Amino acid sequence: MTNDRASERVETIEVARSDAGMRLDRWFRMHFPSVTHGYLQKLLRSGQVRVDARRVEANERLEAGARIRVPKAARAPREDSPAAKALAQQTSKADRELIERIILFEDEDVLVLDKPFGIAVQGGTGTRRHIDGMLAGMIDRFGDRPRLVHRLDRDTTGVLLVAKHRDAAAKLGRVFQTRSAAKTYWALVKGVPKPQQGKIEAALVKAAGPEGDRVRRARPGEQKEAMHATTHYSVVDRAAHKAAWVSLKPVTGRQHQLRAHMELIGHPIVGDNKYEGGLDLPAENIEPKLHLHARRLIIPHPAGRTKIDVTAPLPPHMRTTWDLLGFDARRFDKDEG
Repeated sequence: MTNDRASERVETIEVARSDAGMRLDRWFRMHFPSVTHGYLQKLLRSGQVRVDARRVEANERLEAGARIRVPKAARAPREDSPAAKALAQQTSKADRELIERIILFEDEDVLVLDKPFGIAVQGGTGTRRHIDGMLAGMIDRFGDRPRLVHRLDRDTTGVLLVAKHRDAAAKLGRVFQTRSAAKTYWALVKGVPKPQQGKIEAALVKAAGPEGDRVRRARPGEQKEAMHATTHYSVVDRAAHKAAWVSLKPVTGRQHQLRAHMELIGHPIVGDNKYEGGLDLPAENIEPKLHLHARRLIIPHPAGRTKIDVTAPLPPHMRTTWDLLGFDARRFDKDEG
């Protein structure tokens, strides 16, 4: 068998840093939604799916850089296959129109979306409607199964990068791993950070307990589980001493990093009930929604062309808040700060 044919039959995929700690079955559910749990079990029993050349169970926890052997039978179906048609039927007309409406940039390799508030990026317990699933059901539109390159929280809005095929996903994933992507977020926080520009370096660990899915600062003795996290912040404008518009530039990409870091310095993001950002501002017309927006992404194009540079406009609830507080986002329309 030639190498070309072998590569068509089996593909080895490196686990991205953002997927570290994820169970193998959940990783498959996210990247290969057409693979049922029963079929994955069959592939594991027969040794067709392996991790670092080892036979593993479906509950195997993945480490960043681990290499997953994925046979052709498990990969995205062709556009004209029954499985592809079944996936396409799962995306409603309304959701298809939503995806089309939120496209900020598209070429043959990349799709950049303006993620709305309140829609999950990927599936999970009790989550059936999500961006990843909508895209999976539009193979007839894209010619392949689009793949998420990074993720945003359900209530975070703005720039979301999607690869239109596996080669682009692999290249863009490596860019994120090497921290070569420049990300800028806008947020409204309680109070005004001092100094007005600074760097937050605080390792984070996942918190267990009734507060649910969140992270906290690592404590002594938790070095093994701790995830190094660095965020640069800058105050763009302020509403007296009550609130501030901040620009956030994460160096790392940890779960809830920006939300946890701003809480740690005493300035939680407005509308973030999980990280002490519940509303207590005097402006009663501010909507009780998370005020965190992925404003801009600059990243090398996977095909080696000039860089992708995409900006997302403020979502409606944040635009209303900016107007209430007298903040002028239009001054950055041409030159981002």
